[in-house]
Amino acid sequence: ENVAFVTDSYGQQWSFLQRKDLEYTCQTAFFVAIVIVQWSDLLICKTRKLSIFQQGMRNRILVTAMFFETALACLFVYTGPIARGLNMRPLLFRHWLMALPFSAWIFTYDELRKYFLRKYPGGFVERETYY
Repeated sequence: ENVAFVTDSYGQQWSFLQRKDLEYTCQTAFFVAIVIVQWSDLLICKTRKLSIFQQGMRNRILVTAMFFETALACLFVYTGPIARGLNMRPLLFRHWLMALPFSAWIFTYDELRKYFLRKYPGGFVERETYY
């Protein structure tokens, strides 16, 4: 707060309020990334060995929970009093998409793990990763 302006490597000057706004925007993007990665975690935990493509998504409560979690995140991010209370800033749509590759990677990794569990019962993958 004592430093009025900070110059970045591009020569742009940032005031204290601009730096705090950027910090809150980054924290909001991190919160949204956690929500998005939880989508894949929720699908991963649905079965221990069976693929989600074999199991299906017939559980309406699970699907409702995924939509509710996302709607709650939108409420936190875009509703004025709640967002101000939690020091959140509105995000552009592309900032919501940044966590999708990691979420897809986690999902793909676990689907491959489950495939090897089914193909080689009692094998290395089961001994090392089966819980």
